Amino acid sequence: MADRISKAQRSANMRKIKGKDTAPELVVRRAVHGLGFRYRLHRRDLPGNPDLVFGPRRKVIFVHGCFWHQHSDCRAGRIPEANATYWKPKLQRTIERDRRNIAALEDAGWRVLVLWECEITTSTTAIEQILRHFLGEAGAK
Repeated sequence: MADRISKAQRSANMRKIKGKDTAPELVVRRAVHGLGFRYRLHRRDLPGNPDLVFGPRRKVIFVHGCFWHQHSDCRAGRIPEANATYWKPKLQRTIERDRRNIAALEDAGWRVLVLWECEITTSTTAIEQILRHFLGEAGAK
């Protein structure tokens, strides 16, 4: 299947995609802060540069985009028909890198929570429940 937009427009669209401070990540950060927890962002000394790091608790949270990290339970996590020979290996490398990073963190004694973009956009209350359960009730509040 051919791409519906020009190569220049596609390139411009791809340049706009961010890796940090995405809308789903900001929702999670606001929820965590509202629950009274404090965290560090994108610690580069940890495998995978987790989005939120709770150092004393030895817990990290990754906020994954359904497309980029290939969420298997989500419609957005499917490989595009256009240029599939490019996308399939690229997205597969991301999946494998995620697995390696999570395994390395767990081997180092960290607990890992992965939140998917589609989960975050559905219910803030559900996300807060997941966060409370993962982080414990002992926030700063």
